[in-house]
Amino acid sequence: MSLATQTLMTLPEIVLALGALALMLVAAWGGQGSTRLVSWAAVAVLAGAGIALAGPSSSGAVAFDGLYRADAFAAFAKALIYIATAVCIIIAPGFFQRTSGDDLRPEYPVLMLLSAVGMGMMVSAGDLISLYVGLELQSLAAYVLASFMRRDARSAEAGLKYFVLGALASGILLYGISLVYGFAASTSFEQVAAAYGRGHSTGLLIGLVFVFAGLAFKLAAVPFHMWTPDVYEGAPTPVTAFFASAPKVAAVALSVRVAVEAMGPATDQWRQIVIFAALASIIFGAVAAIGQKNIKRLLAYSSINNVGFVLVGLAAGTPQGVASVLFYLAVYVTMTLGSFIVVLQMRDAEGEPLESISSLSGLSRTRPGLALAMAIFMFSLAGIPPLLGFNAKLAVFNAAVAAGLFPLAVAGFVASVIGAYYYLRIVKVMYIDEPGETWPRGSVIEGGLIALAAVLVSPIGWFLLMPLGAWTSAAAGSLF
Repeated sequence: MSLATQTLMTLPEIVLALGALALMLVAAWGGQGSTRLVSWAAVAVLAGAGIALAGPSSSGAVAFDGLYRADAFAAFAKALIYIATAVCIIIAPGFFQRTSGDDLRPEYPVLMLLSAVGMGMMVSAGDLISLYVGLELQSLAAYVLASFMRRDARSAEAGLKYFVLGALASGILLYGISLVYGFAASTSFEQVAAAYGRGHSTGLLIGLVFVFAGLAFKLAAVPFHMWTPDVYEGAPTPVTAFFASAPKVAAVALSVRVAVEAMGPATDQWRQIVIFAALASIIFGAVAAIGQKNIKRLLAYSSINNVGFVLVGLAAGTPQGVASVLFYLAVYVTMTLGSFIVVLQMRDAEGEPLESISSLSGLSRTRPGLALAMAIFMFSLAGIPPLLGFNAKLAVFNAAVAAGLFPLAVAGFVASVIGAYYYLRIVKVMYIDEPGETWPRGSVIEGGLIALAAVLVSPIGWFLLMPLGAWTSAAAGSLF
């Protein structure tokens, strides 16, 4: 295969990287006044990268001696990543304009693009080295984004916590990679899989444990979730929405690829780890969210809870399981982005952000449309039919049952009832409690995005089930 053909397979990453570099120069010359131009140009760059996915980037071929995989699985994950990243760029100006003391700077969309480059490398990795490089590129941009509001002590604290714990997780992952390399004599996924297929090796087993521990941090799965509530609360709300969507998709897709392609012969070994993390995340995320009074912290625990359901699909280790994971991710990203855009609407008369759940009191009487949208997101996150959140949970449970993991599916179903409590509590606050102060109206763009997300997860979204199911099945099949 020629170098030109292999380069075309990486066209989405090339578009993003060149776009980020060009916009960085525009930001340097244009200064603060170029922020709006750079933001919309970054969205256009993401759209261009998305269009590039329709070419050789989804052909199913392997480039650069196995370092990069251009298949339907990566294309699906990248499509979700680019959409989520674009939404988080679009909603940022309104938040920073309303927040006193910190204006949005043009570096924000550039960092988003650079993070998207890293996430693209993560989901297309065919080698432990390219996996690590992509993960670090994504993480370095994320550390800066978490502390983007320099005058805000909470934002600075969130960035520092994320950096310190992220460095620790990277060290754990790198140690696991070094062990796998030492006993497999290769970092290629194919060679690693062959090494696991040759039989039991204590060194490879220990390496597997460390690799999954490092990935669990990026997933925010229990017991490596400790950074999530503080970072979600302290980071600017558009950044929190970003952390809860695009990097989550990249981390899950990367974990699926490593589990299926690199460590497929060791399924019985890593399945035990995944089942524990799934159940622990579902239960802890549900129980810990019950006492929360800050809406961003509650959504952080909701994110941990939802990762548990995603891992139920991964534990199946089958094409149906992987397809259910991708379907769940698509629905989860829509619900989460919609919820966080509603949180962006929460502000007092001076424009300062409100984050307490009590601020939602009586929202159904002051902003009935917004309350309806938030109720749809909460019911969907709780998995209540006929909303798409129910279909997503049903898909992962069906995959677990089909793989012979009936006790896991039952445990996940029972634990999901616990999580429904705090979602329904938010609906109760909006529809039963006495109204508080009236919030100023948000932008038309934010309102349109909320309405679109609510429609997609409502019963109207059932019309998308067939094409989405076909796409996820094709994407999952490319891994096997």
